[in-house]
Amino acid sequence: MPVYRAPLDDYRFVIHELLEAEKQSDLPLYGDLSRETVDDILTNAAKFCEEVLQPLNQSGDEEGCHFENGVVRTPKGFKEAFKAYAEAGWCGLGAPAEFGGSNLPNLLTMTFGEMAQSANQAFTMYPGLTTAAYGALIATGAAWMKEHIVPKLVSGEWTGTMCLTEPGCGTDLRLMKTRAVEQPDGTYRMTGTKIFISGGDHDLTDNIIHMVIAKIPDEKGQIYDDLSTVNFFLVPKYIVKEDGSPGPRNGVTCGGIEKKMGIKANATAVLNFDDAVAWRLGPKPAPYKPGEKHSASEGMKGMFGMMNMARLGVGVQGISIGEVAYQNGLAYALTRRVGHALTGPKEPDKPADLEIVHPDVRRMLLHSKSFVEGARAVAMWTALNASIAESNRPERETAGLLADLLTPVIKAFFTDMGFEAANMAMQCYGGHGYIRDNGVEQFVRDARINQTYEGANGVQAMDLVGRKLGRRGGAAPMALFNLISGWLSENAKDDKLAPFTKPIQRGLDTLQQATMWLAQNGMANPNNAGAGAVDYLRMMGVVVTGWMWARMAKIAQARLAAGEGNKAFYEAKLVSARYWMERMVPECPMLFERIQAGSDTIMAFAPDAA
Repeated sequence: MPVYRAPLDDYRFVIHELLEAEKQSDLPLYGDLSRETVDDILTNAAKFCEEVLQPLNQSGDEEGCHFENGVVRTPKGFKEAFKAYAEAGWCGLGAPAEFGGSNLPNLLTMTFGEMAQSANQAFTMYPGLTTAAYGALIATGAAWMKEHIVPKLVSGEWTGTMCLTEPGCGTDLRLMKTRAVEQPDGTYRMTGTKIFISGGDHDLTDNIIHMVIAKIPDEKGQIYDDLSTVNFFLVPKYIVKEDGSPGPRNGVTCGGIEKKMGIKANATAVLNFDDAVAWRLGPKPAPYKPGEKHSASEGMKGMFGMMNMARLGVGVQGISIGEVAYQNGLAYALTRRVGHALTGPKEPDKPADLEIVHPDVRRMLLHSKSFVEGARAVAMWTALNASIAESNRPERETAGLLADLLTPVIKAFFTDMGFEAANMAMQCYGGHGYIRDNGVEQFVRDARINQTYEGANGVQAMDLVGRKLGRRGGAAPMALFNLISGWLSENAKDDKLAPFTKPIQRGLDTLQQATMWLAQNGMANPNNAGAGAVDYLRMMGVVVTGWMWARMAKIAQARLAAGEGNKAFYEAKLVSARYWMERMVPECPMLFERIQAGSDTIMAFAPDAA
């Protein structure tokens, strides 16, 4: 049976030593964040994830969800676990106190999310999307929604979803067919079908609050292929009246649940909206007029905020699956005997040495470990930047630019690397990894969806290259490059740190060259940007994660020199940091060469002649 233990020592290292959370007391929600408070939250979260969620992961995958006579049932134990989850207050960890939440900063909610997703990704998606839903309602909902609906989502009495995808419409929202027609009482009537809705129907709670995007037709009933007609709506499974009193079943039904490769314990539903009562979110938009330029409605801005939160959450899922896969690959390598060490038997009295003696096994494990710990630091640093962006600090604008720039990198690079880590853990098992009883193959299946949903990774790369790099004259990438350059300059004379600073300097130089090449050649031929986007995103992920490793290496060296803390922990940090510099940063020149190849060969591919 698979194992999972929350990496508490690493969380403490990042929070207290790298990010120095206790020194951030001027930031929103950080005022009372003492070391003791953080440790108490981490310890209790780990206990819950290890003892309640993780034991249900493999059994939930084996059983899956059930759809019978229009009713969805989750696997055995999930309903009881969700009740315990809600009663413990985990649903509202980051919600404002006025809605019944614990009002904790996203640095801690992200940490808990990583633990929970390592323990049981399919389960954690139910409350995870609920968090995104109440966040969007707090930002865009009417007063009565905040009074009567948000608290029930925060408490876990109800859950929430995000409904975007349709049978013929994924990333391109202009193709959407779901419509919402305004009624005399100010509500709307929605008709259409949404697919791939995570947690779209289930038996965990009595009501589900669907956050839906749909088009509003003009006065003649026509729907235009224009993003300006897209709006954001609240559509409950059971109607909630504006005074908070319960109403009848709404016109939302589950048409079925998908039979999937992974995350089988999460009900991925087809939802049919048949004249369903809906409430538009945000101020009423101006009437649509064809040919006129319209900006996104305030409600849609709330939807985009919900999507960004979800994308960061999926990026953390990449870290989560990498962590639990690494733990299981390591556990197997420390018990399985196969062959002898290349330098001679380590245990001559045994028929074979442990698998861990072999360099390639250590390579796979160290690859995963260096990714997980480096990515964790980047994600938590980005969470801190998001808090700084909402503060009164002088650097708040730069912090916001950095968080926005790195969102697609975190989503795409971390989920790509998480899938690599899951595959490597399975490889450590050899043929036994392919057998379901051992559980590691589930990590591979579960990890694969993370690269696809909430915007496929290729779309994230195009968002980075096509939108984020050039916005405001390139302010975001320049802020990132200046930050890393400044840190490297400050530490340039530290000879002991040179094995970490010099590779990052080379990686940064290459990243800047690639940025200039795309700016020049992508503008001349947009296909060049499209052809190089995935490689560019990976390069940025490698460099930023490497920079974070250099920062962590500096701390580890200082602690070891002073004889402070856990010697083995800091020595392991330096090994992981060196791996990243020696094995990952050298990818940058190769990635740049591929970017410079441009798009000619790719676009010369003739599908009809294949």
